[in-house]
Amino acid sequence: MANETAPDRMKPISGGSLREADLVVPGLALPAREASESPFAQGLRRLRRSVTALVGVGIVSVLLVVAIFADVLAPESPTANDQSTMFSRPTWDHPLGTDQMGRDMLSRIIHGTRISLLVGVSSVILALFVGVPFGMIAGFYGGRADSLIMRVMDLILAFPIYLLAIILMVMFTPTAGLIGTMKVTGAIAIVRIPIYARLVRGSVLSIKEKEFIEACHALGQRTPWILARHVLPNCLAPIIVTTTLGIATSIIVEATLSFLGLGTQPPTPSWGWDLKANVSFIQMNPWLSLFPGLAIFITVLGFNLFGDGLRDALDPRLK
Repeated sequence: MANETAPDRMKPISGGSLREADLVVPGLALPAREASESPFAQGLRRLRRSVTALVGVGIVSVLLVVAIFADVLAPESPTANDQSTMFSRPTWDHPLGTDQMGRDMLSRIIHGTRISLLVGVSSVILALFVGVPFGMIAGFYGGRADSLIMRVMDLILAFPIYLLAIILMVMFTPTAGLIGTMKVTGAIAIVRIPIYARLVRGSVLSIKEKEFIEACHALGQRTPWILARHVLPNCLAPIIVTTTLGIATSIIVEATLSFLGLGTQPPTPSWGWDLKANVSFIQMNPWLSLFPGLAIFITVLGFNLFGDGLRDALDPRLK
């Protein structure tokens, strides 16, 4: 009787369709489409479903457009002085008012977007190019190389991030223009190198014990090829998330250095410098400090939301 009733409980699959195959054992298998997708495609699909990530992407996209087309969007030159319009309240001619030198605040904030994004993105990229290789070498080879690299990173991390950035900028001597922006970028990049080195080292220590790495050694593949082809791709998820969140931190550090007078020097537009220059007038003209502060807040919020969305999308445990 048991043999006769068993076929009744098991419905045969007719036609071999994927939809019917997914319904044979509900709750025990992934849908066929999800099972056939690559991890990147699955992460991208989860990213599109995340409201937090989409809001962050929208903010970042708008900021990129503003930075790229700053010369077109800005109504006036960010460095043009007009003594007749000093401390002008927001009007149609100056939507965000003017500062103590008669400069249009909207134009300075628009051009300040370019400086902030340039410093934030460039410093993170420089830190990646240095920190990631050192982290991979330390984690994969171990031994003396690991000890030497990690002790140097520990030495850098022994300094608070802002204190070390201030020391470096004092050594570099802040200047205006492109050279001054490059100095700030280099100082922030040096501060952030240990973060990526330690992150990648921890990932490599776990990955190098996997069976597919042992198989690569057994097949006689060279170590540089193994690192570039097999180890690095498996470290990309945490690197991407940390990079996105790191841009927001770099923007805050740049604004802080400029507020202290150690970042990008005038007349180059900078949100942090505008905060410093106008903070003494905050009681009489609060908009002078309000708008640069809002610009920093919105920029950091956008990158943080984007980073949180990426973390949720790229983490395989949060499917």
